[in-house]
Amino acid sequence: MSEPATNPAATSFPAPNISLPLGLDVLRTYSGALVCLEIIFGGLVWILVASSNVPVPLLQGWVMFVSVTTFFLSSAYLTLLVSGLADRINTDWNFLDVFYHFLALLFYFAAFVLEAATTAANRGAHIIQLNGTGKVLCTANTQGTIFTVLSEYQYSVNVAATIFAFAVTLCYGCSLAMGFKRWRM
Repeated sequence: MSEPATNPAATSFPAPNISLPLGLDVLRTYSGALVCLEIIFGGLVWILVASSNVPVPLLQGWVMFVSVTTFFLSSAYLTLLVSGLADRINTDWNFLDVFYHFLALLFYFAAFVLEAATTAANRGAHIIQLNGTGKVLCTANTQGTIFTVLSEYQYSVNVAATIFAFAVTLCYGCSLAMGFKRWRM
Protein backbone atom coordinates (compact mmCIF):
# COMPACT_ATOMS: atom_id res chain seq x y z
CA MET A 1 0.00 0.00 0.00
CA SER A 2 1.18 3.43 -0.80
CA GLU A 3 1.00 6.31 1.60
CA PRO A 4 -1.85 8.73 1.12
CA ALA A 5 -0.92 11.85 -0.81
CA THR A 6 -0.55 14.88 1.37
CA ASN A 7 -2.50 17.92 0.49
CA PRO A 8 0.01 20.67 -0.39
CA ALA A 9 -2.45 23.38 0.63
CA ALA A 10 -2.69 21.95 4.14
CA THR A 11 1.06 21.79 4.64
CA SER A 12 2.09 25.06 3.03
CA PHE A 13 0.97 27.33 5.86
CA PRO A 14 3.74 28.46 8.20
CA ALA A 15 3.51 27.72 11.88
CA PRO A 16 2.07 30.55 13.94
CA ASN A 17 4.76 33.07 14.77
CA ILE A 18 4.11 34.87 18.03
CA SER A 19 6.67 36.06 20.52
CA LEU A 20 4.21 37.14 23.22
CA PRO A 21 3.31 34.61 25.88
CA LEU A 22 -0.19 33.17 25.76
CA GLY A 23 -2.67 32.89 28.58
CA LEU A 24 -2.69 35.19 31.57
CA ASP A 25 1.09 35.56 31.29
CA VAL A 26 0.54 38.08 28.48
CA LEU A 27 -0.82 40.51 31.06
CA ARG A 28 2.57 40.48 32.80
CA THR A 29 4.30 41.94 29.73
CA TYR A 30 4.50 45.61 28.78
CA SER A 31 2.61 44.86 25.57
CA GLY A 32 -0.24 43.18 27.43
CA ALA A 33 -0.43 46.04 29.91
CA LEU A 34 -0.52 48.55 27.06
CA VAL A 35 -3.34 46.68 25.32
CA CYS A 36 -5.28 46.80 28.60
CA LEU A 37 -4.65 50.56 28.82
CA GLU A 38 -5.72 50.96 25.18
CA ILE A 39 -9.01 49.23 26.01
CA ILE A 40 -9.62 51.23 29.20
CA PHE A 41 -8.68 54.66 27.83
CA GLY A 42 -10.37 53.96 24.49
CA GLY A 43 -13.54 53.00 26.32
CA LEU A 44 -13.32 56.24 28.30
CA VAL A 45 -13.01 58.26 25.07
CA TRP A 46 -16.05 56.44 23.71
CA ILE A 47 -18.08 57.08 26.88
CA LEU A 48 -17.02 60.72 27.22
CA VAL A 49 -17.75 61.67 23.62
CA ALA A 50 -21.07 59.86 23.72
CA SER A 51 -22.02 61.54 27.02
CA SER A 52 -21.46 64.96 25.47
CA ASN A 53 -24.33 64.15 23.05
CA VAL A 54 -21.89 64.59 20.13
CA PRO A 55 -22.49 68.34 19.64
CA VAL A 56 -20.35 68.47 16.47
CA PRO A 57 -21.18 65.23 14.62
CA LEU A 58 -19.09 66.08 11.58
CA LEU A 59 -15.90 66.09 13.64
CA GLN A 60 -16.83 63.79 16.49
CA GLY A 61 -18.37 61.11 14.30
CA TRP A 62 -14.87 59.98 13.34
CA VAL A 63 -13.82 60.03 17.00
CA MET A 64 -16.76 57.78 17.89
CA PHE A 65 -16.05 55.42 14.98
CA VAL A 66 -12.37 55.08 15.88
CA SER A 67 -12.93 54.68 19.62
CA VAL A 68 -15.67 52.05 19.24
CA THR A 69 -13.84 50.10 16.50
CA THR A 70 -10.46 50.02 18.23
CA PHE A 71 -12.12 49.19 21.56
CA PHE A 72 -13.65 46.03 20.09
CA LEU A 73 -10.59 45.10 18.00
CA SER A 74 -8.21 45.51 20.95
CA SER A 75 -10.59 43.52 23.14
CA ALA A 76 -10.70 40.73 20.54
CA TYR A 77 -6.90 40.78 20.20
CA LEU A 78 -6.42 40.52 23.96
CA THR A 79 -9.04 37.76 24.15
CA LEU A 80 -7.17 35.76 21.49
CA LEU A 81 -3.93 36.10 23.46
CA VAL A 82 -5.40 35.35 26.89
CA SER A 83 -7.46 32.39 25.68
CA GLY A 84 -4.51 30.91 23.78
CA LEU A 85 -6.46 30.76 20.51
CA ALA A 86 -3.73 32.78 18.79
CA ASP A 87 -1.57 29.65 18.84
CA ARG A 88 -4.17 27.74 16.79
CA ILE A 89 -4.43 30.34 14.01
CA ASN A 90 -1.61 29.97 11.51
CA THR A 91 -0.40 33.48 10.80
CA ASP A 92 2.45 35.82 11.60
CA TRP A 93 1.03 37.42 14.75
CA ASN A 94 4.04 39.69 15.15
CA PHE A 95 3.36 41.28 11.76
CA LEU A 96 -0.38 41.54 12.46
CA ASP A 97 0.43 43.19 15.78
CA VAL A 98 2.56 45.84 14.04
CA PHE A 99 0.03 46.33 11.25
CA TYR A 100 -2.92 46.71 13.62
CA HIS A 101 -1.11 49.09 15.95
CA PHE A 102 0.08 51.19 13.01
CA LEU A 103 -3.47 51.61 11.69
CA ALA A 104 -4.84 52.22 15.18
CA LEU A 105 -2.15 54.86 15.84
CA LEU A 106 -2.90 56.58 12.54
CA PHE A 107 -6.67 56.57 13.12
CA TYR A 108 -6.44 57.57 16.79
CA PHE A 109 -4.05 60.43 16.02
CA ALA A 110 -6.62 61.79 13.56
CA ALA A 111 -9.36 61.28 16.16
CA PHE A 112 -7.28 63.09 18.79
CA VAL A 113 -6.71 66.05 16.46
CA LEU A 114 -10.42 66.26 15.59
CA GLU A 115 -11.46 66.04 19.25
CA ALA A 116 -8.94 68.72 20.18
CA ALA A 117 -10.22 70.90 17.31
CA THR A 118 -13.80 70.48 18.51
CA THR A 119 -12.82 71.52 22.01
CA ALA A 120 -10.57 74.38 20.93
CA ALA A 121 -13.18 75.77 18.52
CA ASN A 122 -15.31 76.73 21.52
CA ARG A 123 -12.91 79.65 22.08
CA GLY A 124 -14.32 80.67 25.41
CA ALA A 125 -17.96 80.78 24.39
CA HIS A 126 -20.33 81.11 27.30
CA ILE A 127 -23.97 80.08 27.32
CA ILE A 128 -25.87 82.18 29.84
CA GLN A 129 -29.54 81.65 30.66
CA LEU A 130 -31.47 84.91 30.76
CA ASN A 131 -33.72 85.33 33.81
CA GLY A 132 -35.06 81.77 33.68
CA THR A 133 -36.94 82.53 30.44
CA GLY A 134 -35.40 79.66 28.53
CA LYS A 135 -33.59 82.08 26.25
CA VAL A 136 -29.82 81.97 26.18
CA LEU A 137 -27.16 84.46 25.34
CA CYS A 138 -24.00 83.17 23.69
CA THR A 139 -20.92 85.34 23.86
CA ALA A 140 -17.58 84.60 22.32
CA ASN A 141 -14.64 86.02 20.47
CA THR A 142 -14.88 84.36 17.09
CA GLN A 143 -11.56 83.92 15.36
CA GLY A 144 -11.16 81.57 12.47
CA THR A 145 -13.65 79.61 10.43
CA ILE A 146 -14.75 76.88 12.87
CA PHE A 147 -16.80 77.82 15.89
CA THR A 148 -18.62 75.44 18.22
CA VAL A 149 -21.11 76.31 20.89
CA LEU A 150 -20.70 73.94 23.82
CA SER A 151 -22.28 74.11 27.23
CA GLU A 152 -19.94 74.11 30.20
CA TYR A 153 -20.65 70.41 30.73
CA GLN A 154 -20.00 69.54 27.08
CA TYR A 155 -16.80 71.58 27.10
CA SER A 156 -15.50 69.84 30.25
CA VAL A 157 -16.37 66.40 28.90
CA ASN A 158 -14.66 67.18 25.59
CA VAL A 159 -11.53 68.36 27.38
CA ALA A 160 -11.40 65.05 29.25
CA ALA A 161 -12.05 63.12 26.02
CA THR A 162 -9.20 65.00 24.33
CA ILE A 163 -6.80 64.12 27.15
CA PHE A 164 -7.76 60.43 27.06
CA ALA A 165 -7.58 60.37 23.25
CA PHE A 166 -4.01 61.66 23.54
CA ALA A 167 -3.23 58.99 26.16
CA VAL A 168 -4.63 56.25 23.90
CA THR A 169 -2.61 57.60 20.98
CA LEU A 170 0.54 57.35 23.11
CA CYS A 171 -0.37 53.79 24.14
CA TYR A 172 -0.83 52.74 20.51
CA GLY A 173 2.48 54.42 19.61
CA CYS A 174 4.33 52.52 22.35
CA SER A 175 2.64 49.27 21.33
CA LEU A 176 3.68 49.89 17.73
CA ALA A 177 7.30 50.50 18.74
CA MET A 178 7.44 47.34 20.87
CA GLY A 179 5.63 45.30 18.23
CA PHE A 180 8.02 46.49 15.55
CA LYS A 181 10.97 45.52 17.74
CA ARG A 182 9.49 42.02 18.24
CA TRP A 183 8.69 41.64 14.53
CA ARG A 184 12.22 42.51 13.43
CA MET A 185 13.87 40.09 15.89
